[in-house]
Amino acid sequence: MNCSVYAGREMARARAFESIWDHELEDVFADVARYYDRANIFATLGLLNNLRGRFLSTVAVKPNDKVLDVCAGTNVIGIGLLQREPTLRVQAIDRSRAMQEVGGAAARSQGLHIESAIDDVHRLPFPDNSFDVVTLQWATRHLRVIEVFSEIQRVLKPGGHFYHCDMLRPANKFIENAYCLYLTACTWAVSRAFRSQAAALRCRRYFTDAIRMFYSTEELSHLLGELGYADVAGKSVLFGTVAFHRARKA
Repeated sequence: MNCSVYAGREMARARAFESIWDHELEDVFADVARYYDRANIFATLGLLNNLRGRFLSTVAVKPNDKVLDVCAGTNVIGIGLLQREPTLRVQAIDRSRAMQEVGGAAARSQGLHIESAIDDVHRLPFPDNSFDVVTLQWATRHLRVIEVFSEIQRVLKPGGHFYHCDMLRPANKFIENAYCLYLTACTWAVSRAFRSQAAALRCRRYFTDAIRMFYSTEELSHLLGELGYADVAGKSVLFGTVAFHRARKA
């Protein structure tokens, strides 16, 4: 599969979801910020902390590394990395001010400092070759992937590494269908359990549709390679519903 095919798929994703991405998701995350982490534990049947730990174990950092956490949300990755290596300089960026307010409070409660930027991750407000490590987790299915991955490559230092984790579309069609049925039921259950507001309720179907139009583990590995990343490695977990990727800027 070549990059022109991925560009076509990105155009299809944008046509399907652009209105939600540009006009509704910010309100969704403003609503869910207060219960986001608890809802994800609920939705993953208690597996979230294990998955987070497994992802963090793939992220190699050195003392004084400069780390960018893209779509940092509630700062769980930045906090986890700082707990391991307190000398890191961690920069968070997220479109949602509400999520970063929760994340900033969480970091401060543990005596940790994370710089925060509220901005569009499709146009990262940082110079070329700025970061040793970039992380991105649980958000890519809501993004224009080629744009964001290209920006991440731009701000990485030569030889720097990009670490990615997200829910993906299982390569097996039977598992995909079962997974999407689960997601549909789960989004309805979470919205009722946590009393979601109007914006989140309107987008319940979107969260399943976004997976159906997203990439498999292997496809995302291919895309990273097509964009010029080196040493790309992808690992599927939970029958391909989640994957961890690692790639280096050549």
